[in-house]
Amino acid sequence: MNKWLRKSFVVMVSLLTFGLITPAQPGVLDRVKADNEASEREPAKTEPIVAESAQSEEVADRDQFIENMVKLAEERSYEKFGSKIKPVIENEFREIILPNIEKAIAETATQFPDENLASLAISEQPGAGHSEKIFNIKNSQTGKDVIRFHVRRDNPPQSGYWFNFHYHTFNDNFQEHHNLGSIYWDKNTPPKWMA
Repeated sequence: MNKWLRKSFVVMVSLLTFGLITPAQPGVLDRVKADNEASEREPAKTEPIVAESAQSEEVADRDQFIENMVKLAEERSYEKFGSKIKPVIENEFREIILPNIEKAIAETATQFPDENLASLAISEQPGAGHSEKIFNIKNSQTGKDVIRFHVRRDNPPQSGYWFNFHYHTFNDNFQEHHNLGSIYWDKNTPPKWMA
C-alpha cells in the first residue's frame, strides 16, 4: 500500500474515532504504560517485522515504478504508430512486444537503487516520419539516456514489410541491438509514423 494512502487511512481512523475511546478506569492508563515498557525491552521481536515491511515497500515501489513506465511506454508506442498503423498491429504489439518491453524496463530498474528510480523519466515525444525512436528513458538529474526503445522498418526480399522492435542501453554505449520482436505489416509500404 502506498505510504500516502496508509497515512491518509491512519488520519481518517483517528478523526473518526476521536473521543470515542477513553479509559473508563484510572488504572487502564497504567496498564497501557506497563505494556509499552515491556514491549520496549523486547526489540528483537519487532526488528524483523520492520525489516520485512521496509523490503516489501521497496519491492512495491519498484513494482509501481515498472508498472508506471510500462503504461507510459504503451501510450508513447501508440502515439508513434498513429491512427493508420495502430489498429493493424495493436493486438500483436500488446501480446508480443509489450511484455518484452516490461522485461527490459525491469532489468534496467534493477541496476539502480530504489531512491534513484524517481529520477528516471520517459521522453515526451516519439519520433515521427521515418525515425526509429519510440521513447527513451533518461536520468532527469543528469539528462543522459539510460535505455532507448526503437522500431525499424525492415523489408527483406520477397517478405514484405516488418516492424522490428529493439532497444539499446547505456551499458554498451547504445551500440548493441537487443531484440524485442517483429510484427509483419504487409507487402505494401507502411505509412509514416504518427500519420
